[in-house]
Amino acid sequence: MNLTKMTLSFKDLAGEQQAFAGGKGGSLAKLYQANFPVPDGFAILPAAFVDDALTPEAWSHIRSHLNRLRNTYGPITFAVRSSAMSEDSAHASFAGEFETVLNVKADDEIYEAIHRVYNSRLNERVKAYSLAKGLDIAHDIAVIVQQLVLAESSGVLFTANPINGQRDQAMISASWGLGEAIVSGLVNPDTLVVDKMTGRVLNRDTADKLVMTVCGRIGTEEEAVPDKLRRRPVLSDQEAAELVRLGQRIESLFGTPMDIEWTRANKQFAIVQARPITTLPEAEPPTPIEWKLPKGAYVGMRNNIVELMADPLTPLFGTLGLSSVNKSMGNLLMTFFDKPGIMPEELIITVNEYAYYNGSIKPWPMFKIILNSVGILKRMFRGAVERWTEFGRPAYVATIKRWQVQKWRQLPATEILKATRELSEATIDAYGALVSGVIPAAWMSEGLFTLAYKLIKKGEDPSAPTFLMGFDSLPIRAEKSLYDLAEWVRLYPVLATYLNGTPSARLAEELGNEQPPPGIETKNWREWQNRFQMHLQKYGHTIYNLDFANPVPADDPSPLLDTMKLFLSGQGVNPYSRQKTAIL
Repeated sequence: MNLTKMTLSFKDLAGEQQAFAGGKGGSLAKLYQANFPVPDGFAILPAAFVDDALTPEAWSHIRSHLNRLRNTYGPITFAVRSSAMSEDSAHASFAGEFETVLNVKADDEIYEAIHRVYNSRLNERVKAYSLAKGLDIAHDIAVIVQQLVLAESSGVLFTANPINGQRDQAMISASWGLGEAIVSGLVNPDTLVVDKMTGRVLNRDTADKLVMTVCGRIGTEEEAVPDKLRRRPVLSDQEAAELVRLGQRIESLFGTPMDIEWTRANKQFAIVQARPITTLPEAEPPTPIEWKLPKGAYVGMRNNIVELMADPLTPLFGTLGLSSVNKSMGNLLMTFFDKPGIMPEELIITVNEYAYYNGSIKPWPMFKIILNSVGILKRMFRGAVERWTEFGRPAYVATIKRWQVQKWRQLPATEILKATRELSEATIDAYGALVSGVIPAAWMSEGLFTLAYKLIKKGEDPSAPTFLMGFDSLPIRAEKSLYDLAEWVRLYPVLATYLNGTPSARLAEELGNEQPPPGIETKNWREWQNRFQMHLQKYGHTIYNLDFANPVPADDPSPLLDTMKLFLSGQGVNPYSRQKTAIL
């Protein structure tokens, strides 16, 4: 067997061979050969192991590497880390999933550490992470042996801000001692956000660092941070800027934002790991510094229907949806005011993509409203209930039914656009019919009841809202529907086990699968699908945001499936019992 295929130093690990050294080994070799401050070391390739143990030939070659490092650097201690083929890739990092052994010196200690790291590929957490990422649970793994830096401080550098996705910012976590305290979550580290262009620290959060990881006689141990260091910044502004410059060079070498583990000793930084950031969000737009109303508007208010548009509007709703809202609301107000030109032409305006109610009414139209207020109120409240029950809701339901029977995928784009407009306008017409009469009338009724109750109630009597507790509202009925579904599923243990153990996102995808999963009877699977679809049909169209680019539960039922699984596992509260308790 060719020993160079089993162990290779960072210096000799050529480009075509780096893939066999795993993600970590390949990136460290690439950095070492590009003259970055990477502690010297070598990679033990998968071919060095047979039946989960080092071959004698491989161990002999490893001892030669160890002797070379000792002869070059004097008495040193070593770090032994994993380097799986899929580790530290752009799709999966496996951070903290495999074993790491620090501070081993003697050959027998290193031999044991190598086997411990290599066999950690069989850990349950590695298998679980692999399944979550859609990877094969059988891992080829290399092992990295590297000179250990006796770090005074260490941490993690992200060359893009992992919180807001900004590529022009870097984020640093820093603590005293070795980096294991950060990786394992033992310490709350300092956090710095740095402008990559200027090196200026944009934000600094200096933590109270209670614990640090240090080298023991063998391995590592945790000890208390000295009082004088607990609240002291680990890195100065100048040191943070120096680290970010180093990170930018690494980012340029790999061509992607990087997650870099660093150490610092004797005023020198060293890089012990570098991998692509796998969970970087899309960059958030910069925070607006100017909030300018559209031309002709002088007052913008966040009330009324705008409360259903709490987030920035998506481009689709901001154009297509908002025009429907303005058209429908304009028609409604026209029926109350009985004259055109009183309210602004655009009732809902946007500022920095946020919706605002346009309160820019000129003096003369305002005077007309006051002068005609009695007539406006009569038109608003006369027939208010009928406006909802006989016109608003029936027209809304009829529009939905007319388009529900259409075969959407076969319609031309013009028809889909027409449907979107009609459905949007019907929705706002129904909303207007409801809020313009029924809801204000109910509000006044409750207000009068509360006032009357205050006059007659005794000191120990409950408050007025107590009389509404236990009301069989739509949210309660929806919750009871999911609870009933979970109780039905309990009757079929195999189905219950499958639903409880399968991620909700995958269950949502399987709702349309006619073929049941292995071991589940077809009739039980179909009945489960039908019952859940009936729930979605009845309760799956509730909204919290009017912007139709946001999915309703019928579009993304994963949260409902999570709730059902809580009931199924016995962790959810029985809604029937809760409602009954509220009434008593």
